[in-house]
Amino acid sequence: MSGEDPDDLAGLREEIDDVGRSAAKRFDPGAGALTIAVAALAILVSLALPWVDGVQGLSVLFGAGDGLPEVFAYAAVVVGVLLPALTLTLRRWALAWVCALASFAASVAGVLSIWTTQTTTGHHPGPGPGFGLVLAVVAVVVLLVKWLKLAASRPPMQ
Repeated sequence: MSGEDPDDLAGLREEIDDVGRSAAKRFDPGAGALTIAVAALAILVSLALPWVDGVQGLSVLFGAGDGLPEVFAYAAVVVGVLLPALTLTLRRWALAWVCALASFAASVAGVLSIWTTQTTTGHHPGPGPGFGLVLAVVAVVVLLVKWLKLAASRPPMQ
């Protein structure tokens, strides 16, 4: 070892530090990835079920719904299916936080969607949420919990 060139050791140290910095930007979801995948599947299944007044979630997504359930349909597909797929593929901490915050916003929109389907401006109750809408909201809330736990589990930087 005494015959080593100091420049070689400095280069090796820099390479090791680069690998450490790169690894610090990534996360390992572990068994949580399965829960996230099941929740995403539940959102996709919910689109085939009735959401509002017997209208399927896919129809609500493509414009048959009005107001907040339609907004939530878009949010559920983006936040519950597309964004988790990207995040689990890239495994970046920043994307995990984006998923957590977006899941929070989608959860609020989902709960408000259920509420708005139950209320009307008249004295009669609204049509109420369908099973698909409730399933999608529950799946988004599950995603919110999983993403918050995953994003907050980052070890402190050294």
